[in-house]
Amino acid sequence: MNRHLISAADLSRDDALLVLDTAEELARIAGRSIKKLPTLRGRTVVNLFFEDSTRTRISFEAAAKRLSADVINFSAKGSSVSKGESLKDTALTLEAMGADGVVVRHGASGAPHRLAGWVQGSVVNAGDGTHEHPTQALLDAFTMRKRLGDLEGRRVTIVGDVLHSRVARSNVLLLDTLGADVTVVAPPTLLPVAIDTWPCSVSYDLDGVIPKSDVIMMLRVQQERMNASYFPTVREYSRRYGLDAERMAQLPEHAIVMHPGPMNRGVEIAAEVADSVRSTIVEQVANGVSARMAVLYLLLGGSEPAIGQEVSQ
Repeated sequence: MNRHLISAADLSRDDALLVLDTAEELARIAGRSIKKLPTLRGRTVVNLFFEDSTRTRISFEAAAKRLSADVINFSAKGSSVSKGESLKDTALTLEAMGADGVVVRHGASGAPHRLAGWVQGSVVNAGDGTHEHPTQALLDAFTMRKRLGDLEGRRVTIVGDVLHSRVARSNVLLLDTLGADVTVVAPPTLLPVAIDTWPCSVSYDLDGVIPKSDVIMMLRVQQERMNASYFPTVREYSRRYGLDAERMAQLPEHAIVMHPGPMNRGVEIAAEVADSVRSTIVEQVANGVSARMAVLYLLLGGSEPAIGQEVSQ
């Protein structure tokens, strides 16, 4: 693997499978009475979050602590950033503290890439603007693989606000690398201009795609990123692109429903769908810790043979 994880495109097929296989090994410790491994003892991981986050921040913190790393949580609110400190100065401060790994979430696309040029440690992108969120794609792929097996040839449908979604871009890139057949479904106003360069198919008709899907992933409508009207009304959007019980019934029997969270219940996904047995939403949260443990393990000096040895202890 590379020293940093900035984009899902950084991962070759072998890299991606190594992370998923490692996550599978590490997931076994979740059922133990003592959930810690000594693997990263003496290492320091900094969670550098310039945007609000619950799932991702806690997931990375839990992952680092389960690997026995020292964790420093940095929030832009209440820090020198609010006084005008630049990202570079913040990076140099972290460098002086001896951070071995920096997990960064930032509102500006490309911020983790810039940060990687300023620090000696590994940088993990935990979401940058509307660009990418590679560890979310890894945990999603891990969840799909646990439910469906090999992803080669699987048909994955990603529905909703693709334009503002870093999750969608990372999932399309990673799933294509793993051999899945990806289709994105959204109104034309919520598709990026360069969608034709993405390795996926595009459809505007959700009802036509659902019966052929092994996985349907619903995306949150990110109204906080919208500076214009992208659809007439929320009700109209939900009617055409929301997943309700009637639409879920059209899915093949083995198909699963996913959502990266947080959800807008009643908008992109109905409550009865989110809480159904087909939903993997809670599983995704749990699997996120295992996937992020695998990323930190491999980036901060882990080796493949040692994983099985430590997990089996």
